[in-house]
Amino acid sequence: MLQARGLETFYGHSQALFGVDLEIAAGEVLALLGRNGMGKTTTIRSLMRLTPPRRGEIRFMDKDISRTAPFRIARLGMGLVPEGRRIFARLSVEENLLAVQTRNGWPLARIYQLFPRLEERAQQSARTLSGGEQQMLAIARALATGPKLLILDEATEGLAPLIREEIWQALRLLKQEEGLSFLIVDKNVNDLLPLAERCLVLEKGQVAWNGESSAFMADQALQQRYLGV
Repeated sequence: MLQARGLETFYGHSQALFGVDLEIAAGEVLALLGRNGMGKTTTIRSLMRLTPPRRGEIRFMDKDISRTAPFRIARLGMGLVPEGRRIFARLSVEENLLAVQTRNGWPLARIYQLFPRLEERAQQSARTLSGGEQQMLAIARALATGPKLLILDEATEGLAPLIREEIWQALRLLKQEEGLSFLIVDKNVNDLLPLAERCLVLEKGQVAWNGESSAFMADQALQQRYLGV
């Protein structure tokens, strides 16, 4: 579904990614791991061309999107749940969803079935929601675009354990019942790794490890090496 080869991304004169390769198959979950500042968010921004790579190739759904505008990438079926949520704070919950909904996107009834809390607060201003509810709205807004691949950047960071579990349960349902593909960055590896088939670890903008999540989960020394502080 998604294939990236040799991504090299810069911020001004500072290089952040050094030849990053990754692949995601249809229906697969890839966990993107690494300590802070190792290039995870830059990789996501590169794939969406929010920060276009200077070199490298990106293919999505058998199409070369290496020079495609971000809004066209979204229309092709790549949905982003960005770090920090980025909801439209002045709009209501329902307006947030309607603002981005596409012809092939999820209808509101289906979204509310996944996140009943949002239906209860449909006419409420998004800025009055709790942090967890805002995160649900950010995910729901991505679903309203009709994604085939959902990219989540720290979707459960800073949330209460009960809300975190609601979100992980929603992601498990989306994988099992909808067959969505995922690229997920999240520090809660105990929840993330059982959901993911594979994981890719970045260190200083390079791929340091790539393999099955079960192998990474079983190797405490490997986790300490690449994720420990």
